Parts: sequence; C-alpha cells; structure tokens
Amino acid sequence: MKRFHVHLHVDDLARSIGFYSKLFAAEPARVESDYAKWMLDDPPVNFAISTRGERAGIDHLGIQTDDAAELAAMKARAEAADMTLLDEGETTCCYARSEKHWVTDPQGIAWEHFHTLANIPVFNEKSAQAAPAAEGACCAPRGRPVGIAVKSADSCC
Repeated sequence: MKRFHVHLHVDDLARSIGFYSKLFAAEPARVESDYAKWMLDDPPVNFAISTRGERAGIDHLGIQTDDAAELAAMKARAEAADMTLLDEGETTCCYARSEKHWVTDPQGIAWEHFHTLANIPVFNEKSAQAAPAAEGACCAPRGRPVGIAVKSADSCC
C-alpha cells in the first residue's frame, strides 16, 4: 500500500495541532517541539506539520511506500519517464530514517518518494547538534523553490 504524504510549514504549532486534531478527529501519532505527524487510515495519508520553514504553506508532497519493492518501482517509473531524480538513498529527516528519492514537477513542487525504516529521536541526525532555526526548511532538496504560497482568504478555490 502507498500513503499520500503532505508536509506543511506552520507558524503556531500548538494552534495547528489543535486545528488538525479536530479536522481529522484524531490526535497526532508523533509530536515534537517543532513537528507533528498524523498517520491516517481514512484517507490513507501521512500528514506532517513543522515550524522549520521560512513561511507558512506546503513544503513538499510525496508518496510513502510500505516496502522497498514499491519504492524501487516508483524510482524506475521516474527514471523511465526521464524525470530528474535526486536519489538520497538511506537518510534521516523528520524524526525518521528512510530510503528516499525526489522528483520535481514542472511548477517546481518537490515530490518525495520514501520508505520509512525506523523512527529516530532527532529531526535530522546530520544537524542534531545544530539549533532548529539553523536547519531552515524541512528535508526537501536545496536549490528548488521552497513552499507554495498560501491562497488569501478572498481568493477563489
């Protein structure tokens, strides 16, 4: 099974946890000082929020797989379609150790394809000694547009 993944940057983590807990009728599966994640079954989504971004909005989208074979098939499809692919292999981010690769859509939106291997106690092992503010944006590859502007309340759809 695959699970849709959405990662949002938020300004106020506690307020956002309250909002999304009510919206999903579920408490987060994981809460840290700068991060929260819901692993929903209906619809199947890995929904994460963090305060690590430069501005509120979508950081990246993705597909989380249950096993390495599904991840390999997604990677093969991306390569066959001539998509530019950044293969991170085994890495750490968002309090997890994962195998992952990235593709970017024509608008510059990063898509993460990943298989989670284990939970870890820090956001990212590479920056465990750094202050959270020094981390900047989440785990999306550098050199791509960060986030998507949030529509104003008076804009349509």
